[in-house]
Amino acid sequence: MAEKVLVTGGAGYIGSHCVVELIEAGYQPVVVDNYSNAVRGEGNVAESIRRIEKLLNTSIEFHELDLLDRPALEKLFKKHSFSAVMHFAGLKAVGESVEQPLRYYRVNLTASMNLVEVMQAHNVHNLVFSSSATVYGDPQHLPIDERHPVGACTNPYGKTKYFIEEMIKDHCKSEKDWNAVLLRYFNPIGAHSSGQIGEDPQGIPNNLMPYVAQVKARQHLQDSVGNDATFSLSVVGVRDYIHVVDLAKGHIAALKKLKVNCGCQVYNLGTGKGYSVLQMVKAMEKASGKEIKYKIAPRREGDIASCYADPTLAEKELGWTAAFDLERMCEDLWRWQSMNPTGFTNGVPS
Repeated sequence: MAEKVLVTGGAGYIGSHCVVELIEAGYQPVVVDNYSNAVRGEGNVAESIRRIEKLLNTSIEFHELDLLDRPALEKLFKKHSFSAVMHFAGLKAVGESVEQPLRYYRVNLTASMNLVEVMQAHNVHNLVFSSSATVYGDPQHLPIDERHPVGACTNPYGKTKYFIEEMIKDHCKSEKDWNAVLLRYFNPIGAHSSGQIGEDPQGIPNNLMPYVAQVKARQHLQDSVGNDATFSLSVVGVRDYIHVVDLAKGHIAALKKLKVNCGCQVYNLGTGKGYSVLQMVKAMEKASGKEIKYKIAPRREGDIASCYADPTLAEKELGWTAAFDLERMCEDLWRWQSMNPTGFTNGVPS
């Protein structure tokens, strides 16, 4: 019988791609989401999950559930025997976290504490946590490996990830039968090659690539708009961009690591290559066949200048490596956005 894995925030961008990989790897995901970063579809099922069901010709158990609702979480754990939990749920915008720090601390920390406590109460002791390279703060050296100091975060979002990591580490020290893998992501982009699922930010996208792709796709849809949009870009940024499918496969490798009673382990998931904002714009122009006009703007508050990974440890201990290059990332991103110019709200593309 397939192992059941609870996926929190599983209707969102990264979570939904991990649901695909879980099913293809033979697991049975149970997905919960509160729609803070997802779109409601037909029959009270998230649109991303509905599309995955059609894509893979399967059914997926989905619950609208907020991790702040502890009684609902308890009820779910009483219903199922989970072998592990993948924890993606949380607020995730750097700029917004600077503007609304208390909201980020309340939602992200309380939700994670509720989850770990309910897991403990129901003897579920295996966790994969969606962390972030933001825990490293301004890099003291590049590329960044897992031994790099953490905690000097430049924004409240990154601090919540750091605090949750510390909570999980301390819990694993006190409960020797616990296993956790903390995955520090760099910058996921791209989409599933089918064009059925991808990143669909609610409101104006906070990150460069989905913002550029979304605007250009909508211009492509409405010829009357033309191609005159000018983007404000901070050219000082160098980032390690990773294909979201590579990232999802890293979670499957992390699940396998849990089976060897690994304790609490930390891994970077990145390509090890840094790309400038202008390089990303040129790659997106090539993928879309459209000119992208831009002007130079100051760096956003809370952002850092350069950040790219040393992924050697994940390669060595998880047997994982990023397979897709920048061209493929942009091609898949453009396919998703051009097939879904208004995101999930336009229904299943043909």
